[in-house]
Amino acid sequence: MLRTHTCGELRSEHVGQRVTLCGWVDRTRDHGQTVFLDLRDRYGRTQVMVSPDSGAEALQIAKDLRGEDVALFSGTVRPRLEGKSNEKLDTGEIELVADEVRLLNRCLTPPFFPNQAELPGEETRLKYRYIDLRRESMQQTLILRSRIIKAMRDYFAEHNFIDVETPILGRSTPEGARDYLVPSRVHWGKFFALPQSPQLYKQILMVAGYDRYMQVARCFRDEDLRADRQPEFTQLDLEMSFVDAEDIIGMIDGLMKRLAKEFLGIDLQLPLPRITYDEAMRRFGHDAPDIRYGMEIVDASSLARQTEFRVFRGAVDGGGFVRGIKIEKRAEEFSRKRIDELTEFVKHDFGAKGLAWLRCEADGTLWSPISKNLEPAVLDGFKTAFACQPGDLILLLADSWEVTCKGLHGLRKRLGAELQMYDPKQMNFSWVVEFPMFDRDPEEERWVAMHHPFTAPRPQDLAKLKESPAECRAVAYDLVINGYEAGGGTIRIHDSEVQQSVFDLLGITPEIAKNRFGFLLDALRYGAPPHGGIALGIDRVVMLFGGLDNIRDCIAFPKTQRAMDLMTEAPGDVEGKQMKELHIQIETPPVKK
Repeated sequence: MLRTHTCGELRSEHVGQRVTLCGWVDRTRDHGQTVFLDLRDRYGRTQVMVSPDSGAEALQIAKDLRGEDVALFSGTVRPRLEGKSNEKLDTGEIELVADEVRLLNRCLTPPFFPNQAELPGEETRLKYRYIDLRRESMQQTLILRSRIIKAMRDYFAEHNFIDVETPILGRSTPEGARDYLVPSRVHWGKFFALPQSPQLYKQILMVAGYDRYMQVARCFRDEDLRADRQPEFTQLDLEMSFVDAEDIIGMIDGLMKRLAKEFLGIDLQLPLPRITYDEAMRRFGHDAPDIRYGMEIVDASSLARQTEFRVFRGAVDGGGFVRGIKIEKRAEEFSRKRIDELTEFVKHDFGAKGLAWLRCEADGTLWSPISKNLEPAVLDGFKTAFACQPGDLILLLADSWEVTCKGLHGLRKRLGAELQMYDPKQMNFSWVVEFPMFDRDPEEERWVAMHHPFTAPRPQDLAKLKESPAECRAVAYDLVINGYEAGGGTIRIHDSEVQQSVFDLLGITPEIAKNRFGFLLDALRYGAPPHGGIALGIDRVVMLFGGLDNIRDCIAFPKTQRAMDLMTEAPGDVEGKQMKELHIQIETPPVKK
């Protein structure tokens, strides 16, 4: 190898040794007859000194070096001069006195430098990702990602799981997000689909007798993106046979305890807390609530029925709700302008009709522009329901259940961050359980699976599949970390008749079912054991454990929110010959007016 040590390796015990370092020039300081450089690689930085004693050629090369040039330095390690140590560096007590300097590769003037304080916009960083990945924070994040994945593999190996790879080219199946399709050259008019998850294959593995399976799996979903979502992502996927939900939750509890101890220094108390889906929606308005702080939702619909105030009374008479949150002791921070901004926020982002508010005055009374429209008994009722004290502020939405959930969750999330109601370094782990089996698609007026069509209903709810699907609850469980869904899983249907009943409810006819996943239905008739599993989003776990707020910062080569790779300019055009071989012809889309 060209180098004998890395740039983060040398210490006082190496003084007097002859070594060779290779890396990128981080900073240079030319003092005329002497040049000092910081040489950097992913392991750290080392100060290098080149002087006339190094030789005229070596000194000239050092003087010509610029930031991000790749260079080699050979010489002797010595202690830094008294008072010149750098405590911020692990190598700060020594320096390399070089007598050989070689330029390995000249760097063009980069669009930005990895060590600069002010970073360019994300588009520039993604276009020149190879420069961005040189930044210390990016390198530390990818190292953390590697360590977390290794710890996951080690944990499941200790628990007798086997690592099985499942196909990337598979069959397109209904439900779920939109598939990425791959045309087949050999089978004209036929398409593979990239997997949204290894769901079908891991269930087949359970039927095949591999009772504990895991995989670090690549998954693909052609859906609209957010800061915490990517079109291709990595998940820790596992499946177990002869288990119930408690076994799987317990297995993940143990994994989280190990990861939290190793990477966060936190000793988690098990079992992790749980709340039901209904409780999460009632208290927080979301199925992945951030419970690091309060500001829980209060339902004041019963009070709204007692008033003649048209906004409140009209909402509940129309089947809606009046619900709100309380901000404690911070009312003076909310000017009329700020409340107007919050009003526009809930109207624009969540479709709310408006935002009402009540402020608790020093004498304990509630006041706002609407208080004159509310009867004294109703105002007293609001004060009691929200346990108001002077200085508190109530924010209220009068709308449908869905809008009040989304709007109040959005307000709670925004204000929790703006008012610094929690320590950003704090980590909270919990489970949300007892999800509904089905959701109603309002546009197509049909039932859709809340998780996926292979989810098992609770045994006590089997009869509700036909009688009252809306009341049917699934054996489903989501792991929530700091208000993010970090993973989700279910116990699967292993009875072919129950599976067909669910398909019938979802409008998946026997013909469609046989065509799309008849192999799974057949497998369930050949001795399928009770089984279930879960998938953890590795990208999201790394984001949370790394204290990041953007999932693209923990992926080496991510896509933008428009699903583009700015560095390689993918997706891109392909040659006409390839299109001809695939029998594909592109139609120009109509121009939007």
